[in-house]
Parts: sequence; C-alpha cells; structure tokens
Amino acid sequence: MFDSFTRIRPATCRLMDMMDAGEIDTRIVAEMALMWLSESSVAEMMQANDILQEEAADDGQPDEAQEWESFDPDC
Repeated sequence: MFDSFTRIRPATCRLMDMMDAGEIDTRIVAEMALMWLSESSVAEMMQANDILQEEAADDGQPDEAQEWESFDPDC
C-alpha cells in the first residue's frame, strides 16, 4: 500500500494485508463490514459503485411488459 495511506488508515491497511496473506477470509471481512453498516449506507455504497441502480419512482403508468401483456392484436 501507499505509505501515506498506511499512516492515515493503519487498521484498514492491516486488515487488507491480512486478507492478502490469507490470514482472514475475505467473505468474513465483507460480512463483518456489511453488518456494521446501516442498510442505507450499504445501498449508498452500492449506488456509488454502480452495483445498484436508483429505482425509478412509480409514476402509475404501466411498464413496457405490462403494455404488451394487455395488447390485443385484433383491436
């Protein structure tokens, strides 16, 4: 890691080094971090990393699948 980052975030760097060395499983670290964060923080993190797209507000209009479902070709 970068020296300046190590000085600023020593615990983070130590944990990342432990994961790299195989001293602790990455899944365990992920579970610990996710359980520590609030649900809104997890959603915010996912959005910031393009994992979760913001859900469109329901405008009361049918979506494309619903439109085609009700389509009557004989009309």
